[in-house]
Amino acid sequence: MTSPDLPISPSELRDVFSGQVLAPGDPGYDDARTVVYGDIDRRPAVIIRPTSATEVSRVVTLARETGLELAVRSGGHSIAGHSVSEGGIVLDLRDMKALDIDVENRTAWAESGLTAGEYSTAVGEHGLATGFGDTGSVGIGGITLGGGVGFLVRKYGLTVDSLLAAEVVTADGEIVLTDAESHPDLFWAIRGGGGNFGVATRFKFQLQEVGSIVGGMLFLPVSAEIITGFMAAAESAPEELSGIANVMVAPPLPFLPPELEGQLMVMGFLVYAGETDAGERALAPFRALAEPIVDMIRTMPYPEIYPPEDDSYHPTAVSRTMFVDSIDMETAETIIRYLESSDASLRVAQLRVLGGAMARIPVDATAFAHRASRIMVNVAAFYDGAEDRPRRAAWVSEFADALHQSDDGAYIGFLADEGEERVRAAYPGSTWTRLADVKARYDPTNLFRLNQNIPPE
Repeated sequence: MTSPDLPISPSELRDVFSGQVLAPGDPGYDDARTVVYGDIDRRPAVIIRPTSATEVSRVVTLARETGLELAVRSGGHSIAGHSVSEGGIVLDLRDMKALDIDVENRTAWAESGLTAGEYSTAVGEHGLATGFGDTGSVGIGGITLGGGVGFLVRKYGLTVDSLLAAEVVTADGEIVLTDAESHPDLFWAIRGGGGNFGVATRFKFQLQEVGSIVGGMLFLPVSAEIITGFMAAAESAPEELSGIANVMVAPPLPFLPPELEGQLMVMGFLVYAGETDAGERALAPFRALAEPIVDMIRTMPYPEIYPPEDDSYHPTAVSRTMFVDSIDMETAETIIRYLESSDASLRVAQLRVLGGAMARIPVDATAFAHRASRIMVNVAAFYDGAEDRPRRAAWVSEFADALHQSDDGAYIGFLADEGEERVRAAYPGSTWTRLADVKARYDPTNLFRLNQNIPPE
């Protein structure tokens, strides 16, 4: 029996695909359509989990011929909900996890269903790494296409700065190998342009020598002086060090004093990719800001920077991403004032110092257009139920406006469903024009539209 929205039966699709095919009512369907964020509840007509680029091509052809909306899922972390469709087709890459590591040449071919944690653990056995984000369960497909800002960003740049080639299934079903010499326009576009140009099935990454690192979480009391001191230390630190300051209310964690729960604090995430002694020296200014509430910084293999995650945890939150030029005392006081003014169960201002290797790449070398941006800021508030969302969204919007400085950009990887103006902020000026031109050549009918969309020129 065919779905009312699907002109071919799931049983017929199972004859075509060696991977799993799930339709409404099938065992496992509800788990398969569930994504990370708890406020996204969509029911696709079918979920297809291909096992090869050839099968991906068949899914793309099915979407093109039926006109059904196509969602592409790697890790399911899209804040905007682009990992799942309502009534359309979900192309679920999670069963495509092949990884071919060339230790001698320090490269790896990785299928895009791998998570950052899975990839990092495997290559970490050889003392190697590629920089992704700060969450191990994120799919490498989504984070790579968006740019990739993580714990190695100052030392080795963005994820796309380590991307050497990719295998992409385009809108006409063709399987294309793209790199600096072959389809260079497509290679430029997928390094930051998101999923607008095709389904990336494999990536070839440069591997960096990253054995043990010095890093972990550092919990500090909150004050404007500590916030500005943390950011100043991060900006002046060696490029081997990348850090994040989460100014937030203390969550219920077993290693935190229970009386701190719900109180403001600074949760720092720090990674020094280098020798232990040099790392301890680089981290000393952060520890000197105040007596730490908890100091969990230690020498560890790089993959251990990704803490264990609870697969059953599906938060509901409103967020806003932006860039700022500096965090001075006035800005720090604004952050504290806004966080104190809210009673959201979890609320946070996340501050990431950029620069270093990321900033030395020419701005037009990739579709990621924010090489000169100094600090990334993400503000967020959790909400409880649909009726609570509007006031949390209003608070987030007002908070972000209060922090706005001269940089109008936005990072596509953290962008929610915020409209074309915000997508254009992620791709300002000539970047948008160039991306629209590439889109027109590789996807003229906008088949790949469930994303932060760039319509074809």
